[in-house]
Amino acid sequence: MELPVIEKYVEAEKLAADLGLKLIYGGKGAMRLNTVNVSRPGLLLAGFTDYFGENRIQVLGNAEFEYLLTMTHTVRRTKLEILAQQEIPCIIISRSREPFEELLDVVHRYEIPLFVTDNSTSSLVNVLVMYLNKILAPSITRHAGLLDVYGTGILLTGRSGIGKSETALEMVKRGHRLIADDSVIINRIDDRLLGTSPDMIRYFMEIRGIGIIDVRMLYGVGSVLQEKEIELVVELETWDDSKFYDRLGDKPQYEEILGVKLPKLIIPVKPGRNLSIILEAAARNSRLKEQGYDAAQELINRSMGGNAK
Repeated sequence: MELPVIEKYVEAEKLAADLGLKLIYGGKGAMRLNTVNVSRPGLLLAGFTDYFGENRIQVLGNAEFEYLLTMTHTVRRTKLEILAQQEIPCIIISRSREPFEELLDVVHRYEIPLFVTDNSTSSLVNVLVMYLNKILAPSITRHAGLLDVYGTGILLTGRSGIGKSETALEMVKRGHRLIADDSVIINRIDDRLLGTSPDMIRYFMEIRGIGIIDVRMLYGVGSVLQEKEIELVVELETWDDSKFYDRLGDKPQYEEILGVKLPKLIIPVKPGRNLSIILEAAARNSRLKEQGYDAAQELINRSMGGNAK
């Protein structure tokens, strides 16, 4: 599955606040960000302009500064203008180096945001890549709940009214943690899916017959999480006597979300079935499978005298 290129417009003031940068000049408005790659423009400053990565945040560290110091004012201005003429969203100076007068003139002329930080260059690049990975991650919103059960992130799906919120509440009461109820924002980071809640409804639940409850206030901060990696999808559906349900578990099912394939269980719901215990068992069993033990396959091997392929 080929994922679309994500593009975000970020105000210079927000970038400075998010990353603890000092804003020297804010440019002409929101910066256009569409790649997680970050560049140090040493080769371009040296005159090699082929294969320059456009649309990347440019970082000027000690090496670039010391190289620019070897130039006359006129040459330095020319080199910096060549950099500014590229499609770059902003320039960040590391190690609190004082911006050259020529650099200040150039960023004002081309309206490019300029920042300074006391971080080392390598640390700054790492922080930028993590930040860009997060804000540019492919994202969707699902009608579901998200729970942390014994360390396993379970995406709880099913039609409206099937009992997702009530099941999630029971899980919280049993010591597990809620990330989101009713609406889950799913972001793809590399080959992982991270789920979180929309800010407006974070830690709130709607329980029919009671109304809105605040899980964090009722059960404490240990009952909630801000985000969690999704590792298992559990779909609740109304029990159908005419339908065959998996009783062995030797034919795994999967669901693909944003190009990532996740193991999936379909749990039929009817009076008398304790869903919280089933979810706990599902989480533990999922962890065992990750560690290489499959109970269904073990039973098959035993029944065939250990000769099953």
